[in-house]
Formats: sequence, structure tokens, C-alpha cells
Amino acid sequence: MHTDFENYLAQQTDLPQETIRYISSLATARRAHRNEALLNAGEVCRHKIFIVSGLLRTYHIKPDGNEHILQFSNQHTWTLDVESYDKQIASLVNIAAVENSEVLMWKKPDFDLLLRDIPELKQFSERLISRNIYSNRNRILTILSGTPEERYADFVDAFPDYLSRMPLRMVAGYLGISLKTLTRIRHAQQQREAGIMDK
Repeated sequence: MHTDFENYLAQQTDLPQETIRYISSLATARRAHRNEALLNAGEVCRHKIFIVSGLLRTYHIKPDGNEHILQFSNQHTWTLDVESYDKQIASLVNIAAVENSEVLMWKKPDFDLLLRDIPELKQFSERLISRNIYSNRNRILTILSGTPEERYADFVDAFPDYLSRMPLRMVAGYLGISLKTLTRIRHAQQQREAGIMDK
């Protein structure tokens, strides 16, 4: 598991191998089963998480029990609740495995030490944060201005394999539409595709 992370970091940075091994040595490996929580709302986010394999989701549960999914985190990406982690306050969101997953977790004091002592890791981390901000901005614009059909089309383009990896209710929760609306959109799309194939 650590070897996979070390290869990832070697490809993404110019850090020396011994530095990469040191970063890796401070992480704790964990296997998360499908639907197992890594962070529950109300808890303080105390770890930075790297997904070695699998898929996680960050979500908020509404009073009616429905989920608003803020983000999916796939293999070789990072996740955490930024506000809870930075301020060490109770989280408003949950982080859980969509499917059986393997992760590495760094305690905040350890990762803060790494960022302080390894400037290149700090720069790499800042690039990831910027990339995440851009992605979230584009997602917000799509949610605000896109029709449900456009949101679904964007989702399929961006994450072509996700539909086979999760229940449709999670896709609906990510797109901000009801399961009924999503089912209607998918049915209409399938009918269009069937019509094209008949021609």
C-alpha cells in the first residue's frame, strides 16, 4: 500500500526517494469496507487521507435523511474536511467508502511537520488545493446554471466509470436532483440511444 503511494509521489514531485519514504512512514494504512465511515459529522477531522484504491464520498445528511454529496474522491487523490481539519472544530460532513477502499492517513501534527520541513511537499500540496478550488468552482457553476440533463451529461463525461461503481441515489445526491428525475433522464437517454441504433 505504501509502495503505491511512494510511486505516486515520485511521479508527481521531484522529491528524493528517502524523503518520500519518510513521508510515507508517518502514515497509517487502513482498509475501509463499503459504506464504512472515516469521518462522521460532529467529529473533528484529525487526518489527511490519501486514497490508495477504491472510492470515497464526502456528504451531508439533510433533516429528511437525503444525502447531499459534495465530492467523490477516487484512487490517487486526497480528501479531508478542510474547515474541520484546519480549525480543529466539529465537522458538518461525513466521509465514507463507496466501495471497499484502501487509504493512508496522516495525523494533522505529523502532516503539519512535513509541510514545515519539506518546502516542495508544501508547494505540491498548494497546487492540489488550487486544483480542487477550480474543480469546485466549476461544479458550483454547473449546479447553479445547468439543467438536470446537462448536470448528468457533465457527470458522465467527467466520471465515465462511476455509474457502475455506485447506486443511482448517490449520483442523484451528487447532482442535486431527485432519484426520480435522474431515472427519467437516464430512461430518455436510453430511448434516444435505442432510436439511433435502430436507424
